[in-house]
Amino acid sequence: MEEFHELTPVLILLLAGILAIVLSRPLRLSPIVGFLVAGVLIGPHGAGWIVESKTTQLLSELGVVFLLFDIGLHFSLAHLWDARRDILGLGPAQVVLSTLVFGGIAVFMDFPPAVALIIGATLALSSTAVAIRTMAEHHQQHSPVGASATAVLIFQDISAIFLLILAGTLGPHDASVAQAIGFAAAKALLALLTAIVAGRFLIAPLFRLVARSRDEELFTAVALLLVLATAVATGVLALSLTLGAFLAGMVIAETPYRHLVQTETKPFRGLLLGFFFITVGMLLNLPVILGNWAIILVSALLLVSLKTLIVFITARVLHSSSQSAFQMGVLLSQGSEFAFVIFALPAMRLALGDEIRAVLVSTVAVSMALTPLLVSLGHRIANRLADRDWRESHDQSPAEQPGSETPVMIIGMGEIGQRVADGLTAHDIPYRAIEADHDQFVQASAEGYSVAFGDATDLRLMETIKLAHADTIAVTFADYPIARRLHPLVRQRYPRLRQLVAVESLKDKKRFDDLGMQAVYQQSFPPGLDLAAAVLKTQGIDDKRIGAWMRRQQEIELEALPAHELDESPAESVVATPDPG
Repeated sequence: MEEFHELTPVLILLLAGILAIVLSRPLRLSPIVGFLVAGVLIGPHGAGWIVESKTTQLLSELGVVFLLFDIGLHFSLAHLWDARRDILGLGPAQVVLSTLVFGGIAVFMDFPPAVALIIGATLALSSTAVAIRTMAEHHQQHSPVGASATAVLIFQDISAIFLLILAGTLGPHDASVAQAIGFAAAKALLALLTAIVAGRFLIAPLFRLVARSRDEELFTAVALLLVLATAVATGVLALSLTLGAFLAGMVIAETPYRHLVQTETKPFRGLLLGFFFITVGMLLNLPVILGNWAIILVSALLLVSLKTLIVFITARVLHSSSQSAFQMGVLLSQGSEFAFVIFALPAMRLALGDEIRAVLVSTVAVSMALTPLLVSLGHRIANRLADRDWRESHDQSPAEQPGSETPVMIIGMGEIGQRVADGLTAHDIPYRAIEADHDQFVQASAEGYSVAFGDATDLRLMETIKLAHADTIAVTFADYPIARRLHPLVRQRYPRLRQLVAVESLKDKKRFDDLGMQAVYQQSFPPGLDLAAAVLKTQGIDDKRIGAWMRRQQEIELEALPAHELDESPAESVVATPDPG
C-alpha cells in the first residue's frame, strides 16, 4: 500500500495537468495560468485532494531544473551578438528602472532592502513563454519590435539566473545587500568558467561519441543524465541546482546537437514544468485570493501599466518610434514565470508570508492572462499612431521625409520585404522601402520598419527618393506586365542598378530572367529568406555569414510555431539552408 500512497500525488497531478491544458486552450489562456488555477483548486486550501509532500517537492524541483535547462539551450552566442545593441542597452535599462520602481514600492511597504530588491527585480522580469507566443500570433517575431523585445527577454533570462542565486543566498545573517550580490556574482562566475571548460573537454566529445552510435534511446539517456548530473554537481558545491541546469543547456547550445537534445528532452520538460506550476498553485490560499481579488486585479493593472510606461520611455530614449516603443511596452508588461520560482523559495516564503505571497503570485498570473488582450489592443493603438503620423505628413513626398542615402531600395513591405529589411538590419546595411498599400504601410511602420508611402511604379517617385544613390533594388512581388514596361526605362536611367525580384514559380523565374532582372525563386522557409540572401550577397556579405543568419532566422521561426505544451515551444526539425547565390 505504501507504493499506492507514493503514486497517488503523481496521478492527481497528471489528471489536473491534462484538464488544465484542455480547458486553457479554448479560453486562449497561457497553460501556465491553467496549471496555477488547477493547483489552487486541488491543493490543501481548495478541495484538499493533494498536499505538499516529498514527492511533489521533487517533481517541482525537477520542473525548475528543466525550465532552466531549456533556457540554456536557447542561449546562443550568435543570437546575443545579433541583438547586442538591445541586450546591452534596452535590456539593462528596463530591468534596472523596473527594479528601482517596484523595489521602491516594496521598501515603502516596510520590506527589508534585500527582500525589496528581489521583489523589484522579480517583477521587472517578463514571461518569455507568453511574450514569444503572443509575438508569433501577431507575426512580430522577425520585426524590429519583435527583435528588440526578444533581446530584452534574453537579458531578463540571464538576469533571472543571477536573481535565483541571489535569492538563494538570503538568510537571517546576511550582512548587507551588497555582500549578497557579490557572493552571488562570484558563484555565477565560478560556475560559468567551470561549465565552459567541461563543455569543451568533456560534454562535446561525449555527444560526438554518442551520436556515432545512432542510438536514440542512448542519446536521450545521456541528455537526461547530463541535465541531472550537472544540477546535482552545482548543488553539491553549494550552488543552485537551476544554475547547473542552465549551464548544461548553454554548453549544449554551442554544439551541433542542440536541436536533437531539445527534441529528446521536450516531453520531460513539458510534463515536469506542468507539475511545478501546479505545486505553486497548491501553495496559494484560495480564501486569501478570493478575499483580496480587488487588490489583485488593481495590482495586476498597476504592474502592466508601470512596465509598459517604463519600456516605452526607455525605448524612446534609445530612439525607437513612439508606436514601436508602445508595442514593446505592452509585449513586456506581464510578470514572469520566474516569479513563481523565486517567490516559492524557502527564504522568500518566510520573508513574504502566505498572504502577500499569494497576492503577488496571483497578480503575476493575472497579468499573464491579460497579455493577449492587451497586445491586441496595443497593436491597434500602434497602427493608429502610425496612421496619424502618416496623415500629418501626407503632403510630404518620400524625398522630403528624413532619410539618408542608402544602397538598397525595397519595393513592397509585406512579409518578404520585411524579411529583406531584417537581413539588411542584421548586417548594418541601411535601406529604404516603399509601400503602395496604405494598410500594409501602416502595419510596417508600426512594427518599426523604415518605410515611405508611395507608388514605386511611378518613375517620378524614383527620382525623388534618390534611386540614383542605390545600387540594388529588391522587388518583393512578381508583376510581369509592369516589369516589362518599366524595366527598360529603369535600366536606361540607372544602368548600374541591380534589379532583383521575388518569384514563386520556375515559369516566372524564366520570364523575369529573360527580361534581364535577377529573379529569385522563393522556396525556403520562412518566406522571403531567398530574396534576403540574394540582396545580402549583392552587398558583399560572404556566404558563411549569410548562411549563419539564415539558419538563425529559421530557428526563430520554428521556435514561434505553436506546439500544444506548456511554453508553446516549436516543433524542432532540420531545415535545409538554401544557397544564397
